[in-house]
Amino acid sequence: MATKAQTKRHTPKLHIRRGDTVMVLAGDDKGKTGEVTQVFPDKMRAIVEGVNIVKKHVKATQTEEGGIQEMSASMHVSNLAVVDPKTGEATRVGRKIVDGKSVRYSKKSGNIIN
Repeated sequence: MATKAQTKRHTPKLHIRRGDTVMVLAGDDKGKTGEVTQVFPDKMRAIVEGVNIVKKHVKATQTEEGGIQEMSASMHVSNLAVVDPKTGEATRVGRKIVDGKSVRYSKKSGNIIN
């Protein structure tokens, strides 16, 4: 059983969401961009399409063929930055209240990110 010090109270809000276009800031794929396909807030990781490609050995089943498949592995969100829709550059994300709703905005250009 986990002690009180080991359990997290809540999962933090991340600066990226599924569907965002992000740029890789560190690692072998530094500088590449791609779309976020899946986010794991409890692990602080995300899967980006076409980035961090790994080979997975898959056993054949009745419906699928076996072999070596290439797939995208998850990356830590600290290595990703949202691409500003206006300039196309990596930017930090801030939050502000607009019309009573919390929205994300680009710190570089000030544009709201949807």
